[in-house]
Formats: sequence, C-alpha cells, structure tokens
Amino acid sequence: MAHYDPAARYDVLSQDVEYLRVDGESLLMTVYRPVGDGPFPMLLRAHGGAWNIGDRLGAASIDTQLAECGMVVAAHDFGLAPAHSYPVQVAQTNFAVRWLKAHASDFNGDPSCVGGAGDSSGGHTILLTAMRPNDPRYAAISADGIDDDASLSFLIALWTIVDPLARYEWAKSEKGANVERLVRSTENYFRPWDAVHEANPQEMLDRGEDVTLPPLLVVQGTADGNIPHAIPQRFAESWDRAGGHAEYEAFPGMPHGFARDPGPETDRAIALMRSFLARQTNG
Repeated sequence: MAHYDPAARYDVLSQDVEYLRVDGESLLMTVYRPVGDGPFPMLLRAHGGAWNIGDRLGAASIDTQLAECGMVVAAHDFGLAPAHSYPVQVAQTNFAVRWLKAHASDFNGDPSCVGGAGDSSGGHTILLTAMRPNDPRYAAISADGIDDDASLSFLIALWTIVDPLARYEWAKSEKGANVERLVRSTENYFRPWDAVHEANPQEMLDRGEDVTLPPLLVVQGTADGNIPHAIPQRFAESWDRAGGHAEYEAFPGMPHGFARDPGPETDRAIALMRSFLARQTNG
C-alpha cells in the first residue's frame, strides 16, 4: 500500500460512476483518485443536508485536498427524505462501502484499508454504517460480485449529528427559520419516530450496545448554528469510555460546514484530517 503523506501533492483525477440503480434511478459516486503508483488507502464520504437535501459534490474541496496526499476519496449520492426515510440512506451507504472495496482495483485503491467520513447528517449515516457494519437491515442490498464486508477502519465526523434527538430538542427550543427546517427535516427522516432512539449513535453508546468503534476524529466549530458543540464533544468522550479512540477538535468561532470554504481555520482542519489519516493508514 502507498504511504499516505500529508506533505505529498499528487495530481487528482475525478470520475463519476454508477454504484447502484434503484427503481431505474442511477445513484452516482464521484471518485477522486491520486495519479501515482498506489495502491492507495480509500475513504468513503457521506454528504450532509439534514437527511433531506444535498448531494455528493457538497464538500468536493475537502475530498480533493484529502485525495492529493495519496488517498482515493469517494463521495456518493443516496435516497433523500421524505421519500426515503431511515434506514435507506444507511443501507445504501453500507452497499457503497462494499461496492468500493469490490472495485478498488479500478481506482488504484487498497480494499484492505477503507475508512469513512461524513459531514452533518452524512456523519450520522457514516457512524451508523461503521458502528453496525453487519446489521441485516443495513446490509440488505446485494449484487453479484459484492461481498458482505462493510467494515470501516477509521472515521472522520465533520460537524456531525451524533445525537439526532438532542439536536432535535435543541432546535425545537430555538426560534428562527433555520431551526424550524431542522425540526421538519428530522421528522421527515425518522419514521416511525421511535427510530430517533434506535438509530442514535449517542444513545447506542449510552445503552452499552455491542458496536464497532474504529478510531474517530471529530471536527466541530463552537459557533455552529445547526449543532451545539457540547453534543459532539460529549459523544467523543462517550466513544472513549466505550473502549474506542476518539479525537475531538474544537474550532473556536467557526460555523457549520466551515471547512468547505477557504480560510486559515479550513487550512488547520485539512491539516488535522491529513495527520489523522496518516496515523491510521501508515501503522
């Protein structure tokens, strides 16, 4: 496997591929591939958008900057609420992990070293995928040549909804159009409503569920208007108490999604992610 080097700068090629077809609709994945000898470690990223909006290109700048140090980064689309409620997004992400491993050689990737990343609601999706890789509901999609290994070796959670119930209750207590949208989006996705407990990474840890806990990096702005930063901070602490390893990095004064835009704090966040990936992939 090629060495992931935060100081390296590979040229990056991107291509769109179909990873799944559902009811005649093509679900696409954009793959950012370093130009080099490889094989390279791989990272699947799930996009945010409160489970209701968004697409795979929403954090393309982050994907490219992680890829240029020597990593195949793949960002995929999936069904959105309200048409597709839980657990559709998680099942399609579980399949995307398995599809990427099966097709690793197409992108000069190493199927034995695959991690996951997600931003906002996409972080929630990637956490569930990683914590329950063998859940039969999540692994329900099958295809010829695609095996059942959906495990992820490391995780990056960017401004992530780690506790959807706590975020929902906070949003209901606030005022303004943005938080009202968050309330509606949450209700659209968790149907029946009890799923907000069952599919809740924080509550899964609190319940002591037997879950998989890969090394985790949590990136969070303290001025996030979508997620109070105390929620992911508590989650990282719970991850550690449950026997995993979590690194929590707060970015003072930074809003939701800050690392998608140029700036010194974005540079610091990218450097932090690159360093974390190097430690996880280089042994």
